[in-house]
Amino acid sequence: MNFYFSVVLHILLMQDVSHVSSVRAQVSYTSAVQRERKLHTPLYDCPHCIDRQTLRITVCVFTYFMQGIDIIVTYSDPSGAVQIRSVKSGDLSASWVWKTPGDENHGQARSSLSQIVHDPYQPKMRSKNTGEDSSNGHMFGGEVPQTQAFPMHPVKLKRQMLRRERRERRTADLIKQDKEIDNQMQESAIERATELDTTITGKYSIWRKEYENPNSDSTVKLMRDQIIMAKAYATIAKAKNETMLYDSLIKHSRESQLAIGEATTDAELHPSVLDQAKAMGHILATAKDQLYDCVSIARKLRVMLQSSENNVNSLKKKSSFLIQLAAKTVPRPLHCIPLVLTTDYHLRNYEEKDFSNKEKLEDPSLYHYAIFSDNVLATSVVVNSTVLHAKEPERHVFHIVTDKLNFAAMKMWFQVNAPLGAAIQVQNVDDFTWLNSSYCPVLRQLESARMIEYYFKAHQSSSLTTGSDNLKYRNPKYLSMLNHLRFYLPEVYPKLDKILFLDDDIVVQKDLTPLWSVDLQGMVNGAVETCKESFHRFDKYLNFSNPKISKNFDPNACGWAFGMNIFDLREWRKRDITGIYHHWQNMNEDRTLWKLGTLPPGLITFYNLTYPLERSWHVLGLGYDPALNQTEIENAAVVHYNGNYKPWLDLAIAKYKSYWSRYVMFDNFYLQLCNLNE
Repeated sequence: MNFYFSVVLHILLMQDVSHVSSVRAQVSYTSAVQRERKLHTPLYDCPHCIDRQTLRITVCVFTYFMQGIDIIVTYSDPSGAVQIRSVKSGDLSASWVWKTPGDENHGQARSSLSQIVHDPYQPKMRSKNTGEDSSNGHMFGGEVPQTQAFPMHPVKLKRQMLRRERRERRTADLIKQDKEIDNQMQESAIERATELDTTITGKYSIWRKEYENPNSDSTVKLMRDQIIMAKAYATIAKAKNETMLYDSLIKHSRESQLAIGEATTDAELHPSVLDQAKAMGHILATAKDQLYDCVSIARKLRVMLQSSENNVNSLKKKSSFLIQLAAKTVPRPLHCIPLVLTTDYHLRNYEEKDFSNKEKLEDPSLYHYAIFSDNVLATSVVVNSTVLHAKEPERHVFHIVTDKLNFAAMKMWFQVNAPLGAAIQVQNVDDFTWLNSSYCPVLRQLESARMIEYYFKAHQSSSLTTGSDNLKYRNPKYLSMLNHLRFYLPEVYPKLDKILFLDDDIVVQKDLTPLWSVDLQGMVNGAVETCKESFHRFDKYLNFSNPKISKNFDPNACGWAFGMNIFDLREWRKRDITGIYHHWQNMNEDRTLWKLGTLPPGLITFYNLTYPLERSWHVLGLGYDPALNQTEIENAAVVHYNGNYKPWLDLAIAKYKSYWSRYVMFDNFYLQLCNLNE
């Protein structure tokens, strides 16, 4: 605390008159000091301010070496009030230096007094409070504020040290975290740099300006808008016989279109396009001054918009038709392979040879697969991928059924390239004499005149835009009994109890043996459900406006996938599943319950008879969805290329193709002969 002290030594014993006059002079001096103190009273408490020479003390000492001298001390407390206290001279330490107010070296006395104040061995002072105002010359007693600098308590000192250590540790942790984050950012940047495609110079460079500028295509958009307005003004100019303006607008419109080309960002434009944009701007300004009419411009833009929408719809229909056409078309290498295999089959007399391990074909204790396909290469991938991941390949049996056209090629391939340990059976669907139109409703429908007209009517097959909504149902696979043979599994394999059905557009990535141990809980079909949220439910496949459907099925029932299904053939026979299929197939002869295909009748036939498998067994969508989860694909037991983008076509989604191509034997003689490359 800052104090202004004025010390007056008052002698209580009888003194000389001359000394009394000295006391009066000292009192006067003390009053002056007090007035100065009141003008500079500090409003804060600072025990160290004594060392800063802020303490103003005036000490008057009357040198009397007599006992019983009282020393009167006056000071100002923090509130500004004057306090006084008295001390006996005998209680003072020997370090006191006595000076008179007139001494020139009173600064030294002040320094000495400062030492007294800071002396830790100085006894405490006591005073009495008189309760009177000092401004009237009366003294107030009170307690002097403690000004001694005591040593810091060990506990407090320990706390300060602990806080300091915590701050240092926290600082070290933050520095370490910053270094780790910097390292992660560097590793991420290096990884992105390694994945960067630099085959097209500059197009995907992360250092280009358009990646920093959110309006990187502003010039491209501006020029396209200019072209639209130029066409609108050109039409109006032609109607008003403004030939020169019309020619100028058409000319600049063509030049701008050539300058833009296929560019999507400003960085892909030539620097000269800015001059072209400015020139187009001048022409449009001239056209606006001469031809602008709000109603005419609005009408013309509306016509242009409607025309553009019609063109887009037409292009969509053409694109859909061409995609369906490409999906139906067999690529040249895939067409070559069965031709070469068939030729060798007959030239080398393989028709007289047969597969070994025939005793395994009807053994119910083994693991049996059913594959119905006319695609030799696709079937080979299914078999190869399954055998490679099987823990006991010798216990696996593959039953392959194909059509008459591809039977020789299919048999030749697996005789030359027999999978290690596994048993193979190749059959011709035309040899199933029981599969005829009198027994099979779908075969009867396929042979009907109405169905032939639906598939082969001239104006529908040659048109790009007519009937595009049902193009996918005109795929030749719907005309093949191989697609419908899955509903006759007990008839095809009468000695088997369980069988795993596989489509030819799947790839096996894990051992499928555990599927035969799955408890279907009395169900006939084990399949992976496909309804996520509201997608792929019954109302997507069936016509619920028909009362036959709406009364028997739930529109929100979950759909499931054909392509990898475990069938309990004993339950199938017990529940007469084939009879249920025939019943509903007969009711749909006019195709009012569902369109063509096998999934809708499968949903109906196995309604409430399907056991849901875990999703990891079967991942779908690789033939149409480019946004699938990569982790799910890699962890799946089976991946399915359902859709138009089959992995053996040029339409295939590039990032999914490797899952299929790794099981193709590109070094095979027949594949090399047909120029089948990766």
